[in-house]
This record gives sequence, structure tokens and C-alpha cells, in this order.
Amino acid sequence: MNIKLKIIEETFSVCKVKDYSEIDLQAAFVFVDSTDEEKSLVCPTRLVPANTTERDDGWRAFRIEGVLDFSLIGILAKISTCLANNKIGIFAISTFNTDREL
Repeated sequence: MNIKLKIIEETFSVCKVKDYSEIDLQAAFVFVDSTDEEKSLVCPTRLVPANTTERDDGWRAFRIEGVLDFSLIGILAKISTCLANNKIGIFAISTFNTDREL
């Protein structure tokens, strides 16, 4: 399978937030997640809300172009291996259609 990657022309932040009240959930490239211990946000740095309690700035992102079938195996492993071989860390985000890597 030939995978095409597209660079996203934004700088991103990974944040811990008090709540989601200050987040524009309709903005592009805004991802929220929560566990029983925290509420997290990944978004363009220009959109980081004031109620952020911790943050890590300076992330760059790319996406896999197209829609990936759920039956495909090893796509993220191949990408993460290439990045690891070049000493680049990742923070992977998935949507229904595909994965985004930061």
C-alpha cells in the first residue's frame, strides 16, 4: 500500500484543561479526550484556552491522506518506526477515517 502524508501548516499544543467550556469544538484540528483522571486537548497553539493547567507547545503535525479501512494493519507501526529511526517522537491521534500524528 502506498501511503501519502500531508503536512498540516500549524503549530500544535498538547494540553491538560480544567474543562472543555473554553474550547471551540467546531475548529479544525481540535481533539479532546478524557479519562477518570484528566481532560486533554490537542489543538493549534493559537487556540489554546485560558483554562489550560499544563501544556507542551511546539508540535508539528501531518496526516495520512485518504480514508483507511479498519482492516488495515501496521500503518501506524510503519510510520512510527520511520520517525523513531530519525529520533522523532510522536503523539498519535485517530479519527474515524484515519490517523493524525504529531
